[in-house]
Amino acid sequence: MALRLALGSSRKLILRQLFTEAVLLGVAGGAVGLAGSLLLLHWLALWQPFPRFPLHVPATPDVKVYVVALGLAVVSALLFGIVPARQVLHANPYEIVKAGASARRERRVTARDLLLVVQIAICAVLVTSSLVAVRGLERSLHADYGFQPRGVLLGTVDMSAAGYPDEKVPAMQKRMIEAMETIPGVERAATINLPPLATNVERKNVFREQTPDLQATHAAAMPFYYPASPGYFEASGTTLLTGRGFAWHDDLAAPRVAVVNREMARILFGSPAQAVGRKFRVEDGTLAEVVGVVENGKYSSTTETLAPALFLPNQQRSWGQTTLVVKARGDQGELATAMRHKLRELDPGMALTVQTWTTLLDFALFPSRIATVSLGVFGLMGALLSVTGIFGMAAYSVSKRLRELGIRIALGAKRREVLGTALGRALALLGIGSAAGLVLGVLASRVLSFVVYEATPRDPMVLAGVVAAMALFGLVATWIPAQRALTVNPVKLLREE
Repeated sequence: MALRLALGSSRKLILRQLFTEAVLLGVAGGAVGLAGSLLLLHWLALWQPFPRFPLHVPATPDVKVYVVALGLAVVSALLFGIVPARQVLHANPYEIVKAGASARRERRVTARDLLLVVQIAICAVLVTSSLVAVRGLERSLHADYGFQPRGVLLGTVDMSAAGYPDEKVPAMQKRMIEAMETIPGVERAATINLPPLATNVERKNVFREQTPDLQATHAAAMPFYYPASPGYFEASGTTLLTGRGFAWHDDLAAPRVAVVNREMARILFGSPAQAVGRKFRVEDGTLAEVVGVVENGKYSSTTETLAPALFLPNQQRSWGQTTLVVKARGDQGELATAMRHKLRELDPGMALTVQTWTTLLDFALFPSRIATVSLGVFGLMGALLSVTGIFGMAAYSVSKRLRELGIRIALGAKRREVLGTALGRALALLGIGSAAGLVLGVLASRVLSFVVYEATPRDPMVLAGVVAAMALFGLVATWIPAQRALTVNPVKLLREE
């Protein structure tokens, strides 16, 4: 360019060439990105995360979206094309031609360096967040939810739709449980209105025994309500800490009883040890005696904090919605068929929907999985951009210092010294950007705790993974420039210079 300026070319022509190249690069990159987005949107439109509940995700953006995307690609290309254009406008072609490539000294810190540090930091943030999400999802698959979903089948029955009045529901539920326990391989069967982590679980206020005014402002807690049958805690794998579970004699003729979780026992009575035998009032003012305390669990989402829960015997209150909880060994498909067959023997008009409890957990874990996949994709994109930026910096640094590298090699410099001279700047920027991104990623990952179960950035595995990933990106990005720096022929290079 300096030669063209010295020979009489106008700066306008050179600027036009620079901006034309920038626009072509921007349009080409934008076109490739749009082609990829079309494939992604087509896949998204066909995606069915829950086969039992078909979803249609409208993913048909209009022409305006693509015009804006291409416009952003062109604008970004023009924006970053201004930097070399500015150099051309302020260049003295005669000094450059006379002095050669070494005429212009690099400043200690340039805008290019700052942009690369920001790029690497963003990549480190995305990599940190994605690893935090992956570790959180891994923990959620083996977490303690207060129940054991493996090997448990859930059968949903709508007793009201089947024509059963409230007073006949408890007797039918008992018959259903007895029928399920006759199936070979079934260890225990019970019923509950809705299992934990299902949607639309009811919550109601409860009051201490001495509370005279049952207004919402005087409530001691607002627990999740779970009407359950005898045997539920055994079938669901819920640990009974103290006291007893429900029995068939806990019916309408018996005093009202309840089983609470550890958190509700702490709120109402101070500790689980002091809860059994104590009483509290439910929303209608009736006194209920605590006969047992179970461990805490997850009731509305996998990321919730400790929440109170209240289990009531379903013989003391009728519920139209019934979920069979069947703990069994053997092939789950055959067991589901046997459950439907047994229910048809009891009532041919009653419909039963069977699924595994782990399948139901897919709903609760869906946000965690989406966050993990999304952050993984963004982390991969950030890694590609970071590798590209580091490679560009390393290649630029080597090309600018080829003469110096040739002289160093001719004077007997070692390979390590040559690499340090050629790639030291790029690797230093990689270290600065990675450190800044790791700190920001740790701070940003706290937000993930609201979506991903037990997502914590303080995990040593996460920190080690981020360091290893960024080091790998740096190795991949500097490999080709390093090979070029080490294969410099000083004799040939100095002759050319």
